[in-house]
Amino acid sequence: MAKNSSSKAHSAAEENVIPEIAEQETEFLEVYGARVHNLKNIDVKIPRNKLVVITGISGSGKSSLAFDTIYAEGQRRYMESMSSYARQFVGDFERPDVDKITGLSPVISIEQKTVNKNPRSTVGTITEIYDFMRLLYARTAEAYSYESGEKMVRYTEDQIFDHVKENFKDEKIALLAPLVRGRKGHYRELFEQVRKQGYLKVRVDGEIKELKEKMQVDRYSIHDIELIVDRVEVNEKSHDRLKKSLQLSLKLGKGLVMIMIADEPKKVYNFSKQLMDPASGISYEEPSPNTFSFNSPYGACPHCKGLGFVYEVKKEVIIPDESKSINDGGILPLGEVRDNFVYQQIRSLAAKYKFTLATPVKKIPREALNMILYGSKEEKVDIAMNFDEEENFNYYTTFEGIIPMIYRWYRDTSSDNLRKWAEEFMESITCPECHGTRLKKESLFFKLDEKNIAELAEMSIAELQLWFDDIETRLNEKQIQIGKEVLKEIRARIGFLMDVGLEYLTLNRPSRSLSGGESQRIRLATQIGSQLVGITYILDEPSIGLHQRDNQRLIHALRELTEVGNSVLVVEHDKEIMLSADHILDLGPGAGEHGGSVVTEIDPEQMNGNSTAPEPAEELRAQMLRRAKHDRTHSTTIDYLTGKREIAIPKERRKGNREFLELKGCTGRNLRNLNVQFPLGKLICITGVSGSGKSSLITETLYPILNKHFFSSRKKALPYKSVDGLKHLDKVIEIDQSPIGRTPRSNPATYISVFTDIRDLFAQLPESKIRGYKQGRFSFNVKGGRCEECQGGGMKLIEMNFLPDVYVECEKCMGKRYNRETLEVRYKGKSISDVLEMTVDEAVTFFEPLPKIYRKIKTMQDVGLGYIRLGQQATTLSGGEAQRVKLSTELSKKDTGKTFYILDEPTTGLHFEDIRVLMEVLNKLVDRGNTVLIIEHNMDVIKLADHIIDLGPEGGNGGGSIVAQGTPEEVAKNERSYTGKFLKAELK
Repeated sequence: MAKNSSSKAHSAAEENVIPEIAEQETEFLEVYGARVHNLKNIDVKIPRNKLVVITGISGSGKSSLAFDTIYAEGQRRYMESMSSYARQFVGDFERPDVDKITGLSPVISIEQKTVNKNPRSTVGTITEIYDFMRLLYARTAEAYSYESGEKMVRYTEDQIFDHVKENFKDEKIALLAPLVRGRKGHYRELFEQVRKQGYLKVRVDGEIKELKEKMQVDRYSIHDIELIVDRVEVNEKSHDRLKKSLQLSLKLGKGLVMIMIADEPKKVYNFSKQLMDPASGISYEEPSPNTFSFNSPYGACPHCKGLGFVYEVKKEVIIPDESKSINDGGILPLGEVRDNFVYQQIRSLAAKYKFTLATPVKKIPREALNMILYGSKEEKVDIAMNFDEEENFNYYTTFEGIIPMIYRWYRDTSSDNLRKWAEEFMESITCPECHGTRLKKESLFFKLDEKNIAELAEMSIAELQLWFDDIETRLNEKQIQIGKEVLKEIRARIGFLMDVGLEYLTLNRPSRSLSGGESQRIRLATQIGSQLVGITYILDEPSIGLHQRDNQRLIHALRELTEVGNSVLVVEHDKEIMLSADHILDLGPGAGEHGGSVVTEIDPEQMNGNSTAPEPAEELRAQMLRRAKHDRTHSTTIDYLTGKREIAIPKERRKGNREFLELKGCTGRNLRNLNVQFPLGKLICITGVSGSGKSSLITETLYPILNKHFFSSRKKALPYKSVDGLKHLDKVIEIDQSPIGRTPRSNPATYISVFTDIRDLFAQLPESKIRGYKQGRFSFNVKGGRCEECQGGGMKLIEMNFLPDVYVECEKCMGKRYNRETLEVRYKGKSISDVLEMTVDEAVTFFEPLPKIYRKIKTMQDVGLGYIRLGQQATTLSGGEAQRVKLSTELSKKDTGKTFYILDEPTTGLHFEDIRVLMEVLNKLVDRGNTVLIIEHNMDVIKLADHIIDLGPEGGNGGGSIVAQGTPEEVAKNERSYTGKFLKAELK
């Protein structure tokens, strides 16, 4: 039940009229007087322990109700339940602008945010599957030698003694304790230490040497050093001495001992209390879960420190054009010529090797160029330092070299800016030591059923499920007994990931490479696995990135949460999920100031009663309206759900300009040597189930190729053989849903470059000229006209211990960004701050007489953003809104009709009506002769395409091929295509 109230805040007296409900008894979550953002003092009654969908067009107030009201209040109540001591560390949470919320259980929010930007975080670590696998391997895996491949063995002290006593009878042997194994160093201190302890000889790299004062070895070579603890003839009289010497050797060798026959110093026998390969003498420490952790020094590859990749400085990046001289920027890191220490060294090298800084790089002597790039190593160079006429001197020193210098700055600097600068000249490559597995080689030679843990991490979730399903048949009884409980946990978590349609992911997939939808479904799977009850879950479009084929699995996963006693609130636009919900709450009717009301509430399950036959659209709509608990305003959502309104299919498909962009031999990730033709001048859709290779083909192969060709981008494309047809294009533009800015300073007006024109206008006003105000006076980024308390931000950053930082309104300027004097300058009665507070719709009318400003703002209105404010903080814009701001920028530019646009799931966060508006905009771009390529799952978009390229047939290793291509009608006829099956229904 919902009510829209036109009154302002309820008074205290009115609040007392609201019936008190014992929250633990209520069947509803009830919100009274919600006024957050654009919510119009609404009351809503949401059934608990049900699947409830909150829908409405973009900007209608869905997130304001779900996240900024219900979740914010749940979080605040949780903080209030803490002790006063704990609260001092996290601060107070502001109460959302709502009169009362009853029936609210503990709240967990699962939003569309990438899980973790940390390069060490993977799917395996965030789902805890890898953690359980580490435990399984530590307790049940068998160790093998990385030298011989043989199974490792371990001995007890008594076993070693008995073996020596029986096999070396009457032999004169030496007992050696290994002190250094395969490490560099001069070891002067070690030799001195054991000499002072009374020992006489050591074995260094296979040669026996007497210990002497100041003894050392070459510090740059790798050494094996063993201490000769005792020499003894093995017989009955020497057993006691042998046993004591053996104990001492094991102690000094940390569980290792070597037996050497006196007459054969090159031949030794290795024994260990640890895991050991008797043939080669190598030994492993006892395995623990950390042995298999790439986040622990006990398991991480020492070369890449567990990252799986290393940065390598590339010569071709440092010297992109060898025809340029150093003076002309031929060696990029050197920058422009100046009198600093590095340039003084370069000039000295130029004098020595007889070239000048004006010499093209390709003509610099090779020896000199190598020295500039890689340094002089140990060789000292005569450096002439010339500061002025009175201060000149020469001295001999080594030259570090540009490349070692970049490595040093990257490794040692505490400055993020300097590290980013160094990264510009580097390329990420797979670690040559661990080959991307992240683990040290010892960890990779512990195996279960002939597979190491890294091989399991490379499997898709679906393959992993098959491998673990019958693992007991391949283990011995001891392994089964030890691993029983761990296997149960692993299988359960794999099952949850399968349930939410993520069977194509691998455990070693970095979490920062996941889409927002994938991240959200992983967290959903984790919550299902936690088996919590009595929770209110709030999800933001969990269907993002999910193919229609997998929708039912997602719905089943959501149902699992409600069946055990949880409430699930989903902000969603997917038709199938809406019609599977227990309750729909439709907000609107418009966006921004025109939204924030409850349009209608629907119980879809009541629509058809027990009938399985679908109702005619008109009759179904009539039933919806009759059963709606509240329908004060006409519902666009109902129109689309019932088919009363729909996004029209074009009568004919575009023919394009008859030219093609052809990409051949794509083999990155799971792509199977693809050859793809992209017809130009058309609206192209790339489709396929999740993980089929869409992003690999477009975002990671095609876009980097085009970006490098047109803009000299350094981002490397995934492997491919060739590309043809670039001559038919003049630029590429990727329009994604990333924020247009990450601080409150960024806003739509600055992004579309209209704010510069507005500041010019204010600077030309008579009042500005009298006061001497220039354009800069009206900028909130420079001193002069801005409020210095918040430095023009309008908001102040408050650091929260243990929680994300928050922004609060500046108390001095009250969020207006400017000082009093600046705000006194007005155009048509409006100050610069008033203009920034205008909605786009208001600004279009206000600036209509000024074509330069009007044209840019009008394009934002054309893409359906009439409700947002010109100065609205970029941090408050949704992904879909940010993407449309970028689209409006492109629409306002003049183009040649040869632009290639790329969009990845532009319908994220968009209602049916928003999609209609978006597609009108994209079609305008194509009508100008441009090519628009969209990666998409939404059938309302796919059915409008001129050309579809459907990848699959499955995700992960089962994908990477072209299943179908052509017009929607042609793809719909392909029985192998999952997309085609759903498209067939749409085209009827």
